[in-house]
Amino acid sequence: MEQATNSIMAYGTFLALVPALVAIILALVSKEVYSSLFLGVIVGGLLLCQGTGSGFFDAVFKNGLIAKVADPYNVGILVFLVMLGAMVALMNRAGGSAAFGNWAKTHIKSKIGAQIATICFGILIFIDDYFNCLTVGSVMRPVTDRFKVSHEKLAYLIDSTAAPICIIAPISSWAAAVSGFVEGEDGLTLFIKAIPFNFYALLTILTLFLVVVWNVNIGPMKKHEMHTNAVGGNLEDLNFTSTKGRVLDLVMPIASLIVFCVLGMIYTGGYFASGDAAKGFVDAFASSDASVGLAIGSFGAFVFTVCFYMVRRVLRFGHCMACLPDGFKAMVPAILILALAWTLKGTTDALGAKEFVAGLVKGGAAGFMNFMPAIIFVIAAFLAFATGTSWGTFGILIPIVVAAFGGVDYSLMVISISACMAGAVCGDHSSPISDTTIMASAGAECNHVNHVNTQIPYVFIVAAISFVTYIVAGFTRSAILSLLFGFLVTFGTLVLLKKRAKKKGE
Repeated sequence: MEQATNSIMAYGTFLALVPALVAIILALVSKEVYSSLFLGVIVGGLLLCQGTGSGFFDAVFKNGLIAKVADPYNVGILVFLVMLGAMVALMNRAGGSAAFGNWAKTHIKSKIGAQIATICFGILIFIDDYFNCLTVGSVMRPVTDRFKVSHEKLAYLIDSTAAPICIIAPISSWAAAVSGFVEGEDGLTLFIKAIPFNFYALLTILTLFLVVVWNVNIGPMKKHEMHTNAVGGNLEDLNFTSTKGRVLDLVMPIASLIVFCVLGMIYTGGYFASGDAAKGFVDAFASSDASVGLAIGSFGAFVFTVCFYMVRRVLRFGHCMACLPDGFKAMVPAILILALAWTLKGTTDALGAKEFVAGLVKGGAAGFMNFMPAIIFVIAAFLAFATGTSWGTFGILIPIVVAAFGGVDYSLMVISISACMAGAVCGDHSSPISDTTIMASAGAECNHVNHVNTQIPYVFIVAAISFVTYIVAGFTRSAILSLLFGFLVTFGTLVLLKKRAKKKGE
């Protein structure tokens, strides 16, 4: 997509976001995501070649789909997906997932308990959102199935403890990414200072617990939960080939994934380099390459798990290797959606979405200083929703925020950076073309469009509360007062929704 220049009529205008909006609207209307994404790419190709047909196929395929799939960073993510799929297949075939399900049946006594356990597990895996989505899904799906939790509800729980947790964890691939976008400032220090102002992430976590404990099912989620309660779970349908499995056969692979992925990420950041090139743990994490680190970590965990199962005589080597194609096949839908989503993002980049949004932010800065955190939150949410990327949104908006407020109003700069991160997570959380949303659907084995439709009402509620809370923060400059306001409004809103559901006889 490098051929795009200012000579393109649509460059830097609202038209830059049209391909993504076409894909999103079609996906929500048709409930078919593959063709919707591809049609969005087609629209982007037509805008790039300005409707003349010249260069159309290069824009869609050569510089689009093929270039994105061949991108080294994206290849690393695909390798990680396949290896993680193979790990899940290994744990199933070894009987580790079945053993954990039996253990959970004894220790987790209720549907609420199964959902709370899912949330807590998601909170614990704060290293990376991809890793979070697929790991939590594979481990907790048998448990939530047993207690008749719909796959749509599971996908919502996974998605809401992936990016929202990573964006408030100082040691995560997200912290590293955000730190890298801040020029002229200590990126990690700014990230830590912004955590208390990340209202969307914090309020999302609070909402999760309230929704589960009070059983607040709204919109399409109510229909899917009622259907699952009627037909029951499907744990018995899972096929495990080993009867020797123990809980240890699930715990050890998951633990190895965490350890090896951390080691892989700090390795790419220079932690194990020699001499002056060596970096400390925090610096290595901040400069790590998440794609390569996760690929290395998942490969190391796979090798360790194969050796572990062979030593325990749970599986033979041939059975372990058969899990590689099984893992790949399980991830094909997610890989296809990701490839198309990456291509779609490439068209919006080539059409100048960054320049369009930069102009909006800079144009609105004068005279609205106290409202800027709320304005930035909305712009970031819209951009992330339309492009399907939170990291891309960081890259566009954070340098603008630093340039606008750096040396002028430090406290407002911190709040605005947090608003940028919160808005990006909000848009990413609800976008059908977001890679994290796609991963959550894959982890929960949930129809992707169903996941998007059932999650959006909850996202909208928290987003609206966060917007008002950022207005409060812009005037008070206090994280404590603003959070207290946000928590009270969230609590009150969920109480009203609970009472409304009770009146309807739910």
